[in-house]
This record gives sequence, C-alpha cells and structure tokens, in this order.
Amino acid sequence: QVQLVESGGGLVQPGGSLRLSCAASGSIFSINTMRWYRQAPGKERELVAAITSGGSTNYGDSVKGRFTISRDNAKNTVYLQMNSLKPDDTAVYYCNAPDLIPHGMGAARLSYWGQGTQVTVSS
Repeated sequence: QVQLVESGGGLVQPGGSLRLSCAASGSIFSINTMRWYRQAPGKERELVAAITSGGSTNYGDSVKGRFTISRDNAKNTVYLQMNSLKPDDTAVYYCNAPDLIPHGMGAARLSYWGQGTQVTVSS
C-alpha cells in the first residue's frame, strides 16, 4: 500500500522560514511528478509547486521567488523550502503524486495524496 506522509509544518512568524517534507512509501515502481498544494479556510485548493523526476519545476505565482521545491528520487521524497513567509501563506499543505506507478499494477498511473500539514504564519 502506498502512502504519502508530510511533515515540517508549524507556526512561524512573518518573514520566517519552514521546510516541508513529503515521503512516499510502500510498493512503488516509479513516481514522475510530485506536487505541493495548499488550501486555506474558505478557499479552493491551489497548486503551490511541482517537480518532475528529471528536476523540472513550476510554481504558483504567489510563491515564485520565495518557495523552492526539490526532491530526492532515491528516497521518494519531495521538499518545499518556504522563505519570507506571509500570513497569506497560512494553509494546510498537501503533497500529491498524480502519476505514481505502484508495483504489480502494470502501467497504471494512480494519484495519491498525503494527509496534509498545517502551516500558520502569524505574529
């Protein structure tokens, strides 16, 4: 069974930094894209950043220049370094692997989500 587990959330003051991690575990053949989404109260879930297995990245407009996504393919882990945090960054952050191929399921690409980690930016 495949699981994605996020960690690293918490309370930080405006201007501070946090680093989120998301580790995929279980019977995994390959993972192409890994993404971070966030959802603030009363708002729709939005894409924060994405990275392919080859290292290509893209970012939401609101986080460009402040957040950096990276990954360790050997560990099936994706990271989100968040700098210059603002109160508007407060949200639950979710990890997503939209095209993960588990072992034993042929070439089926499945989407998996983590349970989310709370990030609160407040003084």
